[in-house]
Amino acid sequence: MKASIRAAVLLLLLASATGARGAAPVSAQQDDGGELITTHVAGSVYTLQTPAAGGNLGVLIGPDGVLLVDDQFAPLTEAIVQAVRGISDEEIRFVINTHVHPDHIGGNASLAGLGALIVAHDNVRMRMLRELRIPRRGGTAFPQPPEEALPVLTFGEAITFHMNGEEVRVFLVPPAHTDGDSFVYFSGSDVLHLGDVFRTNMYPIIDVYNGGSFSGMIDALEIAIGLSGPNTKVIPGHGRGFTDRTGLIEVLVMMLDIREDITRMIAQGMSLDEVLAANPTAEYDEKWGQVPSWNESDLVPIIYNEFKRPG
Repeated sequence: MKASIRAAVLLLLLASATGARGAAPVSAQQDDGGELITTHVAGSVYTLQTPAAGGNLGVLIGPDGVLLVDDQFAPLTEAIVQAVRGISDEEIRFVINTHVHPDHIGGNASLAGLGALIVAHDNVRMRMLRELRIPRRGGTAFPQPPEEALPVLTFGEAITFHMNGEEVRVFLVPPAHTDGDSFVYFSGSDVLHLGDVFRTNMYPIIDVYNGGSFSGMIDALEIAIGLSGPNTKVIPGHGRGFTDRTGLIEVLVMMLDIREDITRMIAQGMSLDEVLAANPTAEYDEKWGQVPSWNESDLVPIIYNEFKRPG
């Protein structure tokens, strides 16, 4: 079955040209504090990343002002503002939160204080009305965000920005990383920011505390692949630089393979402990399982419990 999955995906690969694949920046500069790396992605779109490539930001610049996608933890707000000033003289007008995690909404309050309008899906605002919890390290709690950090503009399915000669489409995807994940597509520059639905440096994180699901992650990746053309650039939520449609397909194949093995083991009546001992991710651990706070021991139980039928 694995062979058939790979064969089908290979046809997709052969049918699509590999545009600007690059986990490393094509042009990068580091600010004076050494805290953020600014990379031009395409057209009017840049990405800001920490050296550890966590909570990657998207930046649209132009005469109508600056639009940010996500804003890292609060202590990095000044570095973000300085990095934006390095590529634009305009003010930050909008911040889009792709989901609720603190490394993507942490700068909301400070940036709102500077005049930015915070935008997110309805579920993101709803989950910000209480203490936050993320799944790493068995579940880690964060304080409830302050009132000033809350999105003031929310949407149900989609919202579109028209600025700087771009149509910026922001839309909800199936519950994947969380139940409030949004993709952001800069149509003129042909750039996709996928938030934490997609990462290039580790196994996918399924946040069951915030409505995420492995099936939804696969569905969302398929949506992203369907939107991507041969020249589309893709900014991951975590991982260095940017990639392309081929990078999306690589992650999808990995997820399909792992699901295939675990569901087969479930059908054979194996317990979770037996599945863990069989190491269904062995083929991928060297590349994707090297982050101690989230590896195969975290991912496999989530997949097992999602597909294990009660009774």
